[in-house]
Amino acid sequence: MSDTYTQLYIQFVFAPRYRAALLHADWDERLRMYISGIVRGNGHKMIAINNMPDHVHLFIGLSPKQSISDLMRVVKGDSSEWINNEKLTGVKFHWQDGYGAFSYSKSQIDAVVKYIENQQAHHKKQTFLDEYRQLLTLFGIDFEEKYIFRLPE
Repeated sequence: MSDTYTQLYIQFVFAPRYRAALLHADWDERLRMYISGIVRGNGHKMIAINNMPDHVHLFIGLSPKQSISDLMRVVKGDSSEWINNEKLTGVKFHWQDGYGAFSYSKSQIDAVVKYIENQQAHHKKQTFLDEYRQLLTLFGIDFEEKYIFRLPE
């Protein structure tokens, strides 16, 4: 895109279906590398990535050549296929429908990176669901509790 200049910083948050704690420490670094490759391969800049057993945080410099929804479709689809092909979970793996996407200014990059890098310490004090509700509230996003992350029916 000639003459197109952007500065778009987006944090994504998404989880395995039913918030199942399926992202195991034995292979989660491989998952982060795989997802990072997907993000870079789609023309975006990976700034930070980290995960807990039950969710992932990505922070990227978003290219305007791809929509947020298309990027998340590719990230979730390709990574779940990789997890299943590698037989990493022992059960068929799916990501939960939906995701959170939160935008930041350039001046906030360092704080967001630090926040993502410190997920393990952060979640000793706060659950993922509480963290997610807090992000939605902080960003002024209206939500219905029943749609945050679906539990098994």
